[in-house]
Amino acid sequence: MVKVPYIIPVTDLRQDAAGVIRRLRDSREPIFVTQRGRTAAVVLSPEAYELAVQHRDLLEALARGEREIEAGQGSDLATVMAKAAKLLGGDKS
Repeated sequence: MVKVPYIIPVTDLRQDAAGVIRRLRDSREPIFVTQRGRTAAVVLSPEAYELAVQHRDLLEALARGEREIEAGQGSDLATVMAKAAKLLGGDKS
């Protein structure tokens, strides 16, 4: 099932910003704000924004890794796993 985005004109946002924020908090879905019939902005909850940033950062890291592999650079799996364990707090040394 395809979700239909919630779309409001910028005038509605101006007139009822508190209501729009309440809807955003309750639904956790983005709100598309239009101006002159075109999307002008997308409003996200702080949680949705943080998740989007985390996903973007992960995709950038994967793309960087792919470029390193193609260039013959990078580290072996054991080194990568050791670094990951240290970053995630699994290694106390």
